[in-house]
Parts: sequence; structure tokens; C-alpha cells
Amino acid sequence: MSAASPAPLPRFLLPDNASIVDGVLHIAGHSVPGLSERFGTPLFVYDESHVRDRCRQAVASFESVAYAAKAFFNKTMARLVAEEGLSIDVASGGELYIALSAGVPPSRLVMHGNAKSERELRMAVEAGVHRMVVDGFDELTRIEHIVGPDETVDILLRITPGVEIHTHDFISTGQDDSKFGFTLSTGLAHEAVERARRSSSVRLQGIHVHLGSQVFRADSFARAIAVIAPALRDWELPELSLGGGLGVPYVTGETAPDFGDWGTVVRTAIADEGLGAIEIAVEPGRSIVASSAVTVYTVQAVKDLRGIRTYVAVDGGMSDNPRPVLYGSGYEAFDPNQADAPRPATVRIVGKHCESGDVLVDDAAIPRGVAAGDLLATPVTGAYGHSMGSNYNKVLRPAVVFVSEGGVREAVRRERYEDLLITDLG
Repeated sequence: MSAASPAPLPRFLLPDNASIVDGVLHIAGHSVPGLSERFGTPLFVYDESHVRDRCRQAVASFESVAYAAKAFFNKTMARLVAEEGLSIDVASGGELYIALSAGVPPSRLVMHGNAKSERELRMAVEAGVHRMVVDGFDELTRIEHIVGPDETVDILLRITPGVEIHTHDFISTGQDDSKFGFTLSTGLAHEAVERARRSSSVRLQGIHVHLGSQVFRADSFARAIAVIAPALRDWELPELSLGGGLGVPYVTGETAPDFGDWGTVVRTAIADEGLGAIEIAVEPGRSIVASSAVTVYTVQAVKDLRGIRTYVAVDGGMSDNPRPVLYGSGYEAFDPNQADAPRPATVRIVGKHCESGDVLVDDAAIPRGVAAGDLLATPVTGAYGHSMGSNYNKVLRPAVVFVSEGGVREAVRRERYEDLLITDLG
């Protein structure tokens, strides 16, 4: 947001099962201020039914769906998406380990990553994951070294189609100048297909194409399909994964396609290109979890620099949501104790870290009179907050709770100071 608005927080930015009772925000019937008192702040509050609904929408729209673990992941989340019929896209040995620890069958796992180590590849091969998405020639060589003489691994090749989308450079991956995949325009993609087909260690099942993250136009996927269609017809492969990247609204005025829109655009493009027999897979993450959660903070200080701006400092910051620092991402803010109140005051909400750039919301619209000890919340924080968080300044990581009509589940407990010494050998 560029300036405050007297309007209350738009309801569409809240989780599906949010309600406001006497001004107080509830999610699935649970008071958010009450949860904050019970579990402390900062606190991630997830609407479990919202997450499940998005999983079901995705499954209804596509033949094969794998949840992108990088958006938000722990054992609770792994089991939830598996219960809803999704596979899981893991992009590191750590994500693979958590998925397996949660009891997710290897046959429901897809292994990603542009710089997989030999250890990670060996973990995936030995576990027997469903698909390996191969990102480079060095990785093919490593797999051939790991796989036994009588074994084969099913793979997809990640192809860079040369399609640029309107998003931040750091989360755009489909353009030619990218660290990801085999570039189609340079001939590397064709070379990779030939190399994989010659190998006795892998079975090439299809290709993977990912355009980037926070894609607001479904027709971007149609453009990618049109670009790669001639090659797909030549290669005659049975599978095409379009990755994820479907955007979600974060602030007033933003809109994004839903899963139904996405599925319709993709199916139409596949039919238009004569690729009807190919199996389509997607890997949504943000669009499953982002809008399902809010993060609640306690205000620690208010500094009014007359004639300049007002700073509102909270007890979290870039350690629980680095997206504003990394990408300039926009968020809204509100007081969960007066969630339907007008927000005529303009402030800069900042964190507790020793960085001037530790800004959560640059020009936040909030109610007047917010003071130290009050709560502030940011909606649409279910993706890439907790998962990208850190212990910078040795700040403790927040708790995560899942709420539903059935109750409250603490999915991740708040860190304790003694947790900071677990790997400290001093």
C-alpha cells in the first residue's frame, strides 16, 4: 500500500473461516487475541479447513498435484496434504527427510533442486521417490554414478522455456537467463533429452517447466505451453509438469486466478497445441497456504517523528517474514482486537532486528491510537514466512498453530533460548 485508507481490512484477505465478533478476529471460531495470549507472539495462525479446501480445489482441477513444500512445511503440513490426495514436491534433503518422517510414502514424493548434492541424490534414490526433476548435466552424471547396474530412476528434465513473466526478478525462473534447467533456445534441452534417453540409469518420463512465483496471469502458462509444444511433439513424452507459481492477492486491489481458472487455461492450451494425450502435473505451494494464515505481533514501541513519519516496532520482523526485505513485497496490517475498524493512520511497521531495512509494511494503514502492548496482525502470511525465517540476532522462531472447528493444534512450538545451543559446540 502507498497510503492509508479509512476502510477496514478487506475481508477477502482473511482466511476463509475468519469471522469478526464484537470487533475481535476469530478463525474457525477461535479468538486470535486469545490464541496470542495462550501461545505468545509472534504467532502464525493457520486456518486448517482453508488449506484443505485449496488442496481439494487443486485436485479437482488437475490430474496430478504435488504440494510445493518450500512454501511452508513440517510434519503436520506433510500429513495434511497427503490426506487430501496430494503428492509433495521436496527441494532438499531436509524437506525429503521431514516428508519421510511424517510417513508420506516415497511414491508420493517428487525431488527438486538445481544443485542437489550427491548425499541428497542418494537419499532420494535409496528412498525410491516417484520422480527426480533433473536440473543439469552434472546431476545426470551423479545419478548414473549412484544408481546400481540393475536399477533405473524415473526422471523429468527441467526445461527453461524462455518465457518472462511480470514478477520480481528474484522469483522469475522461466526466462533464458536463469540458473534453473536446460534452456530450450540454446539447444541444451534437446541435448539433455538425447543424453537421458541414452542412459541406462534413468527413464525419461517427461519435462518440467516452472515460470516463477506469484504469477497473476493464467495466460502466462498458455504462452509457455505454446513455446514448448513443438519440442513436446518431437520428444513424444507422456508427462508435462508446469510447476507452481499461481499468485495470490496480498493487498487491496490485487486479484489472481483460482485453480479452476488455471486448469481451464492449461487444458485449453494443451488442446489447442494438439497435446491432448499428455498427463499434466502442477506443484502449487503459495496458492495452497498463503491466504490461510495470519501473523500476530505485539507492538513494542511507537515513535512519532513529527513531520517525517511514525514508526511502529513489533516483536518480530525479517526473521519471521523476510519477503518485504528480499522482494519489496507488500502487506496490509490491522488490529485483531478491532478487526473491522477503520484504518486512517499511516505508519511504517518495523521489526526488532538491527537493520534499517527490517521493514514489514512500509506505509501501513492501521487504526489510530495503536500503542505499545497492542496487537497488530498481517494477513496472507502462510507462505514463505516461517519457511524462510531465521534466527538473526538470535531471535527465537515463532510458534505455529492450526485451528479448526475441532480445536487448536500447535504444529510448531515456539523456540526456547536453549534451542539456540543445540548445534553450538562451544
